[in-house]
Amino acid sequence: MIKRIVTIIIFTPIITFAQVRKYSNEFLQIGVGARAFGMGGSVVASASDVNAAYWNPAGLVNMETDRQVSLMHSAYFAGVAKYDYAAFATFIADNTAVVSASLIRFGVDDIPDTSELIDAAGNINYSRVKSFSAADYAAIFSYARKTQQRISDDRGLSYGANVKIVHRTVGQYGKSWGFGIDVGAQYKLGNLTLAAVGRDITTTFNAWSFNPDKFSSIYSATGNQTPLNSNEITLPRFILGAAYYNTIGQNFGLNTEANFNLTTDGKRNVLLSAKPVSIDPTVGIEANYKKIVFLRGGINNIQRTTDFNSAKKIEFQPNVGLGIKIKTFSIDYALTNVGGQSSAVYSNIFSIRLDFEKK
Repeated sequence: MIKRIVTIIIFTPIITFAQVRKYSNEFLQIGVGARAFGMGGSVVASASDVNAAYWNPAGLVNMETDRQVSLMHSAYFAGVAKYDYAAFATFIADNTAVVSASLIRFGVDDIPDTSELIDAAGNINYSRVKSFSAADYAAIFSYARKTQQRISDDRGLSYGANVKIVHRTVGQYGKSWGFGIDVGAQYKLGNLTLAAVGRDITTTFNAWSFNPDKFSSIYSATGNQTPLNSNEITLPRFILGAAYYNTIGQNFGLNTEANFNLTTDGKRNVLLSAKPVSIDPTVGIEANYKKIVFLRGGINNIQRTTDFNSAKKIEFQPNVGLGIKIKTFSIDYALTNVGGQSSAVYSNIFSIRLDFEKK
């Protein structure tokens, strides 16, 4: 039953002819790295490792080692949907710039295909049932650089950009190719870091093509219109963030961050909902002991809801996380409720990071 629901969710956007969709390429908004999940996604200012390529490419220049690798796996909808991520980043140009490559896959596999269940004679033949996958892929190539001020001093500006190639496929029914650009910046003022990120700043373009042979007979028999090749546009999104790091004695540290997500695709059900821009705030906190053990918490997905008694209230998504770093190996864990307070759809997320020291 769950797999059927997920299949309907995936098929709905591709069989509807529309050029601009409010929730286009939403798999790219899920996030990467258990640290970020534990902090409610509030990391655009404090991102300082290989995962910064996704959140804010400018943070790549804050990597503590020459090269880093990150891996993550998570599952949603009772394990039906799989989300996988891998990334690599390395310093270049005398440690003044960083390049990175990231891969993301979000997919549902082994979906029953009953389009040929009934043969030409009208008989049900279960041997004709096959399976297919509906998957979204993204390849992200990043570049980040320090300014001259950052090279000589911890204060100053760093900037970066992403080039995204998006491929979405639904078995033999249809597929699309897309392209987009992100930009980001961080400005350090001692313990305070200010950040700004522009995602899909040129709008991300997806060109869909469909296989009429897979649709024509079914849709003709049911009176539906065969999907036409179409284009899908993802409008820009901007994120503003501020983080402050404070040391507590010799062994403890505390990082707090607030982000403001500004969407430009119309009114959304977020805390500050308006046209044409809606604002979705998030907050996160991270405490550490000698930068070996990390404890995290965060709040995001703040929404206004109405219950059965017509009473209005505000709900939010709570998140907690834990991290451990042993020399060049880091493992992070996050427990997040993707359904907010009204449901109990919990996800356990793990990610690892390997640091490669200078020779």
